[in-house]
Amino acid sequence: MRARPAVLLVLALVATLLAATQARAAAFRVEVVATGLDHPWEVAVLPSGDLLVTQRDRSRLTLVDPGSGAKRDLAFPSAQVWNRGETGLLGLAVDPAFATNRRIYTCSGWRADDGSHDIRVNAWTLDAALTTATLAGPLVTGLPPSRTGQHGGCRLLVAADGSLLVGTGDAKRSRLPQRRGSLGGKVLRLDRLTGAPDPRNPWADRSGKRRYVLTFGHRNVQGLAQRTDGTLWSVEHGTDRDDEINLLHPGRNYGWNPGPGYDESRPMTDHRLPGRQYTARWRSGFPTIAPSGAAFVTGPAWGRFDGCLAVAVLKGRRLMFVRLDDRGRVRWTRAPRALRGHGRLRDVTAAPDGSLLVTTDNGGGRDVVVRVRPA
Repeated sequence: MRARPAVLLVLALVATLLAATQARAAAFRVEVVATGLDHPWEVAVLPSGDLLVTQRDRSRLTLVDPGSGAKRDLAFPSAQVWNRGETGLLGLAVDPAFATNRRIYTCSGWRADDGSHDIRVNAWTLDAALTTATLAGPLVTGLPPSRTGQHGGCRLLVAADGSLLVGTGDAKRSRLPQRRGSLGGKVLRLDRLTGAPDPRNPWADRSGKRRYVLTFGHRNVQGLAQRTDGTLWSVEHGTDRDDEINLLHPGRNYGWNPGPGYDESRPMTDHRLPGRQYTARWRSGFPTIAPSGAAFVTGPAWGRFDGCLAVAVLKGRRLMFVRLDDRGRVRWTRAPRALRGHGRLRDVTAAPDGSLLVTTDNGGGRDVVVRVRPA
């Protein structure tokens, strides 16, 4: 019995779809480059090609040989890291002039000499043998912690102009995001070498902490990234709805205001506030997926993903690619199946060779760093 033309057409379409699905599934090469980590929060690449990883709960600064997977912990004053809940040794950045100044930056909870604690950004120098991190000094202190360690923020980004950006959390204190005199619920911008507020900040000519503020009205900034066009972007955790990706502009209010009390039924962007509030470029809706670290993908080998924002997702257990147009509007999102199966993902870093380094966040010493390349 001969098949009808319509049946043949359907079979051809199914075969085409299957082939396309297989091609998409095989469009990435995923390689595990480090194992045995525990809540690795951020990974950065040194000029030598070695990887530095912050482990949140262990308060360890770990060096990884990406070829062999061998790792060792640098001598580092881990006892001074204040560790509770979501706060510990978190954000990490390598100075663009590391080859000459040996500087790196961390954002973490910190125990002061008087027994108090805060969240702060510290500068460190690494020795030539990459065995010891020596404190060069704090750059900014007094980022507010919560008693439980929740909403600690702490993402770092060295921008193309050399300034250092710091994404902070609201410490579950309702008044902080809208209070420009607080460092909580903000994106800060400062001189990475001196710690001074960036003179281009909106309130740089004022007194107090507001001199550091670039943007405000954030809940818990988990990711910072800069596009090749120079635009700056943040990734933010929502409540039970509306995780956000925001396009940052100096002085903008992104609308988080959970007071009085700490009312998480309030919208992430509350347009009832005085002045103007800026709506996110992407929102998860309900339920949230808990996006975290992010980086822009570059290189023609990535095909349709070239230029996308790659976002590590915790609760949603995926790597999400977000296509933005020239005006910063979201065109589509994709979460390839080939990049699932590693559990919760915390961070994604764009490596100099064009690959992506992704950290998992599953705990129990079972976490890994994977390198993702286009096939």
